[in-house]
Amino acid sequence: QVKLVESGGGLVQAGGSLRLSCAASGRTFSGYRMGWFRQAPGKDREFVATIGWNGGSTRYADSVKGRFTISRDNAKNTVYLQMNSLKPEDTAVYYCAADGSITTMAYNYWGQGTQVTVFS
Repeated sequence: QVKLVESGGGLVQAGGSLRLSCAASGRTFSGYRMGWFRQAPGKDREFVATIGWNGGSTRYADSVKGRFTISRDNAKNTVYLQMNSLKPEDTAVYYCAADGSITTMAYNYWGQGTQVTVFS
């Protein structure tokens, strides 16, 4: 079992930056593919970024490519999402996910989410 707790969300002006963190419990964190997803009001949850167990094999949604960076620190059981050049359309609840597939985008564990609001 893995418990995920996101933090770092907040209110930011367009063009600004935020770094989200996701702290995971469980001894097998380092073996999991991790991901970030988001859900805006009235919209379906969408994929944002994913990272392999060793920090490689990253992939990003086209909408965030070049602006967001996913990383992880297995010693701290934490995955990060650095978000730069934020836009109002990035406003959403951001969710961390663990134990996923890069092909199916299905994940077995989810956090509760953290709100990111970008104002212009």
